[in-house]
Amino acid sequence: MIAGLADPFDALLRLQRELEGRRTSEWFEDATSGRGAYPPINVFQQGHDFVAIVELPGVVKSDLEIQAKEDTIAISGNKSVAYGEGASIHRRERVAGSFARSITVPVKIDPNGIKAELRDGILALFIPRAESDKPRAIKIG
Repeated sequence: MIAGLADPFDALLRLQRELEGRRTSEWFEDATSGRGAYPPINVFQQGHDFVAIVELPGVVKSDLEIQAKEDTIAISGNKSVAYGEGASIHRRERVAGSFARSITVPVKIDPNGIKAELRDGILALFIPRAESDKPRAIKIG
């Protein structure tokens, strides 16, 4: 590589992320789920509430942002991969850079009640259903 020129792999990865970002950045819109591949997310229901498990290896809390509104949670951040000074890269499969995913659940959620835990590269989001959206038992008089 000629000194002073950008790494072509970085340029291609940036282009790919930008193209995917244009297609998958559905922040708080009517999308049912994010279509991007990173980070992988599993969502399941426990009673009236939901739990989302997000794989974020190498991402630190300070590089992570979580926002919630109505029935959607947006997760964005930055993942960095450090190489030692003077390292020569022979193969690069670990992706670095910014990411954004959204999770849409089929009910209204309580954004103020969401709890987030990041441990060992796994983000757990505990997403409570809004009280106004929970079914009510009707007594017959």
